[in-house]
Amino acid sequence: DPQQLELATSGKRKLRRFIVIDEVVDELYGSKVREYFEENNVQHKILALPTTEETKSMDLVLNILQEVQNFSIDRRTEPIIAIGGGVCLDIVGLAASLYRRRTPYIRVPTTLLSYVDASVGAKNGVNFLQCKNKLGGYTPPVASFLDRSFIQSIPRRHISNGLGEILKMALMKHKGLFDLLKRHGKYLLDTKFQSYSGSADHGDAALQTTRIAIETMLEELAPNLWEDDLDRLVDFGHLISPELEMRVLPSLMHGEAVNIDMAFMTYVAHTRGLITAEEKEQIIQCMRGLELPVWHGGCSWSLIKRALMERLKHSGGQPRMPLPTGLGVAEIFNDTSEETLERAYKLWVRD
Repeated sequence: DPQQLELATSGKRKLRRFIVIDEVVDELYGSKVREYFEENNVQHKILALPTTEETKSMDLVLNILQEVQNFSIDRRTEPIIAIGGGVCLDIVGLAASLYRRRTPYIRVPTTLLSYVDASVGAKNGVNFLQCKNKLGGYTPPVASFLDRSFIQSIPRRHISNGLGEILKMALMKHKGLFDLLKRHGKYLLDTKFQSYSGSADHGDAALQTTRIAIETMLEELAPNLWEDDLDRLVDFGHLISPELEMRVLPSLMHGEAVNIDMAFMTYVAHTRGLITAEEKEQIIQCMRGLELPVWHGGCSWSLIKRALMERLKHSGGQPRMPLPTGLGVAEIFNDTSEETLERAYKLWVRD
């Protein structure tokens, strides 16, 4: 809006920003963030919070809103800024969508998982009654600022966790991305997704993998942003994992739980004859190469059945099960029998 831009740059009114930052990120980068706002003469309030799956609640949303109210922002020209991982971006997105019915907000992802997943799309939410993201809405941010330098300070396990969501997009939609992960997975873990000149053998694998993952995610989400169509390839890995993740908190991270779900569904696809034994093995070996878990003791047969019953409630009475039909291609199925699932489960446990 030219008028707003003129107001912001004319110096007639001081710029003001309310920032929510994950407390761990604040310890690492808080001083740089404060310096940035001070140098640009922006009046600001920085709220550092513990944003984890355990604290991802309506209470935290209300805490944020209380602080927003105290700071007092213009709901059209002063976006709330969220700096953190996926949980932080989800909580702040919900808070912004509720404040004065819709206040603009900006996402700044600081983990690999949030960089390729939570930063894309319109969803926000919090956990409720031990159920993952049971409360939430669809309010896209006005912008997502992607900066891979944040990723260099996160632990190796968190990099692996993010690779789970990248692998999801590779298996569903992009054979080239799958090949990149197979070839460069260890290098990406070792270099924490930073781009280095002089690594000719790897090209800019970090830029390529993140760009393709985000582009394929956008391609899938953009025509169906409000999920009017419940047939979604991006739900691969998300049929059993919500139940498993909440059940074993905090032992599994989101991308790890998603990968365990994907590993089981790979066995389902093989049992149905959709992929060959060799393709199944390639997928499982790629997962191992990315240092992702391919099985978990908490993922019992009874949990799988319960999770799939929940899925039916959540997706209009159909399982809508995305399954690979090759490497980088997939379809959605509604006709997988319980016998097939149980047979796949036994093979998976055996292996």
